[in-house]
Amino acid sequence: MLFNRDKVILDLCGGTGAWSKPYKDAGYDAQIVTLPNDDIRLFEVTERVYGILAAPPCTEFAVSGARWWSSKSNLDLLHGLSVLDACLRIIFISKPVFWCLENPVGRINKYIGPPLMYFNPCDYGDPYTKKTGLWGKFNKPVIKNPVEPTEGSKMHLYPPSKNRAALRAITPPGFAKAFFEANL
Repeated sequence: MLFNRDKVILDLCGGTGAWSKPYKDAGYDAQIVTLPNDDIRLFEVTERVYGILAAPPCTEFAVSGARWWSSKSNLDLLHGLSVLDACLRIIFISKPVFWCLENPVGRINKYIGPPLMYFNPCDYGDPYTKKTGLWGKFNKPVIKNPVEPTEGSKMHLYPPSKNRAALRAITPPGFAKAFFEANL
């Protein structure tokens, strides 16, 4: 086990903390900043930050929801953009050694440009697809354990529920581990 308590990792909009889990397990001070306890838009950086993992909610950006965009209020999009803006503001203020923002394929490119890379969970050992873009300043994770996507695009199979978006947003463990190994 590494002991890196002096290295703060902010997991913005981190939900379950799946992305920052490898950092926490290695002894980093991994801090999850997410609802319901923390509104990312009001978060103030009070300490030196080593790395930032940002996963703003994809509801208003992911192409999988494009069929509903025209029926939604502009307020929904503005809310999504305010969360994206808050993540980018925290990154700018913190000046971390590395940072990464992730979101599934969609219209976020329109606002912050193209990602540095895309990945699917099956690239890193999790047997499903969910093409996701990564923006930021980070070392690209090495693909070590590609597998066949035998579960297909399982994100579409979750039944409607209160926690459907949260379940779909969980970072695949294989990718989280590979990202950690590339960005210690």
